[in-house]
Amino acid sequence: MKTLKGTAIAFVALALVLVVITAGCTQSSGVSNSGTTSTPAATSATAPNGTVGILETAGVGPMPSLLATSQIDGYIAWQPVVEAGLESNIGQVVVYSKDLPPDGKWSDHPQNVFVVRKDFYAQNPDFVNDFSALNLAATQYINDHPQESAGIAADWLAGKQNFTYGNVSVSSVTAVSNALPTIKFTNNPSDSWKSSTADFVQALINIGSVNGYVKNSTDRDTLLYNFQPYQNAQGIIAAKSVTTPATVQSPVTVGYLMAMDHSALFVAVKDWQYFNDTYGIALKPEDLTKAKPDVADFLVNGQKVATVKLVSANAGPNLMQLAATNSIQMSYVGVPPAISAIDQNIPITIAYPIDNLGSGLVVTKGSSATDWESFAAWAKQRSDAGKPLVIAAPGKGSIQDVMIRYSLQNSGFTVTEVKV
Repeated sequence: MKTLKGTAIAFVALALVLVVITAGCTQSSGVSNSGTTSTPAATSATAPNGTVGILETAGVGPMPSLLATSQIDGYIAWQPVVEAGLESNIGQVVVYSKDLPPDGKWSDHPQNVFVVRKDFYAQNPDFVNDFSALNLAATQYINDHPQESAGIAADWLAGKQNFTYGNVSVSSVTAVSNALPTIKFTNNPSDSWKSSTADFVQALINIGSVNGYVKNSTDRDTLLYNFQPYQNAQGIIAAKSVTTPATVQSPVTVGYLMAMDHSALFVAVKDWQYFNDTYGIALKPEDLTKAKPDVADFLVNGQKVATVKLVSANAGPNLMQLAATNSIQMSYVGVPPAISAIDQNIPITIAYPIDNLGSGLVVTKGSSATDWESFAAWAKQRSDAGKPLVIAAPGKGSIQDVMIRYSLQNSGFTVTEVKV
């Protein structure tokens, strides 16, 4: 039986572009080349509808290749990997994340947030406030200029080349442009946003991923949030005036994912001149020729106040591991990894949202699953036949992993893990 690891490496070797967002699959799945799967070992009691296996991959990069070669039955991912699966004719969307069960629960769900280490904010509040103002301005830019933003994101994610999976290739610009409307870019930590975030907290508790400080807290809002950077950033944008902060002597490292959710960062860096001229704040790349810059000068009122290093990771939990060791001081990251990190007493705080929505469940092209109801029927049929579906998710504890596990359990399935 061929392992996923070997096959993933082969396809990564062929990839022209997505090698930058693919770290390969770290586990074998027990999946045959015919697309039928061996029964994963159950991790909980048998549920009425049977079992569905979850394969945790190292990020989203391997997923389309694994689906194209029938090694998995589907995947849940962030954009533009969802749209790339459609454009390549590899798969079809069952549901976007807003329509996952239970009905209405995820209709405007949080997706990503901006987090800051508490000690870094305490030492550099003005810098964090100014950086946050740039994030707010970049979010407004995306909403006002969607086509320009899509082009910038495609450039960052793929150098405007094609996304390539084995012998299947799709236009990165097309995939990103079609994906953009499925994401809601917002920085407002409204009451409804907080309520939906609280739903994620409960979901994490229900599936056993949160068992510590957050679960046991009697004041979760204080534990999770510090919206002061957002409020101060709003004031800076409204006044159209920014005060130059003290110079940060050491480089500041900012984490992110190679995902459209983090387009505020991509836009801020790639169109730095616009933000410099309009708001007096900019992230100017040190190398203006790079499609994906990794070092930038943070400028306020034309003065350099910090060197900013930009570090990408495979999934949110990886970013939170870097935050735990102070390898990154600020990060764009999914809501569940941030909550789980705080639950483990990693000294970060959620400063404000980055976006809502933006994930989707993709399955094999031509399958009977065209919505959640038909997906559940297909999953039950496969489970009853002793060949449970295998769905890939980008890392244990990622927002996509949490949502698919919660939705499957809510629909009467036992969630199993596919391992070596």
